[in-house]
Parts: sequence; C-alpha cells; structure tokens
Amino acid sequence: MAEAVGERMGVVTALVRSAFLVDAVYADSAREYGLTQQQGQLLCVLMPRSYGMGELGEVLGLAKSSLSGLVDRTAKRGLVRRETDPSDSRAVRVGLTEEGGRLAGEFYAETCRRIERLPSGLGDDERQALADLLARVVRDNEVPPVFMVLDEDQG
Repeated sequence: MAEAVGERMGVVTALVRSAFLVDAVYADSAREYGLTQQQGQLLCVLMPRSYGMGELGEVLGLAKSSLSGLVDRTAKRGLVRRETDPSDSRAVRVGLTEEGGRLAGEFYAETCRRIERLPSGLGDDERQALADLLARVVRDNEVPPVFMVLDEDQG
C-alpha cells in the first residue's frame, strides 16, 4: 500500500526503513567494487587496524564459522591477510593487505559519498539534529565501530 507524501511515520517504521535504505546503498556500492556486502563491511572495519578473530567476530556480529569463511574468501582475493598475534603466538589477527587497503579506501569514500546524499532534502540544522539523534541511539545501544567516524566537516 502506497503511503501519502508527507504522511507521518513512527520511530520504528522510520528506523527500519532508513536501515533498509542505507543497507541498499551499501550493497550497491559493494557490488560495484566487486565485493559482497559482508566483504565491504570487513574491509571498512579493518581500515583503522587489524583485529583478532574473536574480537572481529564480536564487532561484525558473526559466528566463528561464518567469520572464518568470510576471511578465507576475502584472503583468497588478496584483500586481507592472517598474521600471528605478537602478544599470543596461538592467536591470529586479520589485517588488510596493500591491495585491500587501497580498495577499502576507495569503497569507503564512495559509500560515504552515496550515504551523504540520502538526507539531501534536509537543511544544515536538520542534518545536524538527525546526526545528533542517531549518534545518541548508536551510543546508547553500544553499536560496535563497524564504520569509521568520518570527519564530515573536512569531507
């Protein structure tokens, strides 16, 4: 059923629909870079630093077997590498390769550009209010850092 233009939405509907909207943009961007959405997410998470497998699973919300498969497939493409954890020789860390870092940077920048356009109908004050409210929801729910903080004033 179509919605009338300007019809009010409740917070649940607005959050769910906005999540679908961002998810679709993220998926489209990933496809254009030859990545699955999960690979794109993995690359973005690894941009600032490498992670241990357990920590990476927690951040991405993936079970050990799912994470291992994702890392295996991404490593086969030469985008990530497994390395021995210097503080525990039994543990493995996952980091970006040089090619993975390059691709992650391009994918991240393009995805940010696309998402930045989503609220283009809002004025500066509305955009800031939206950012402040969403940031509060994210902080209150302790969402892991699955996407780097972008200094939008410089972007």
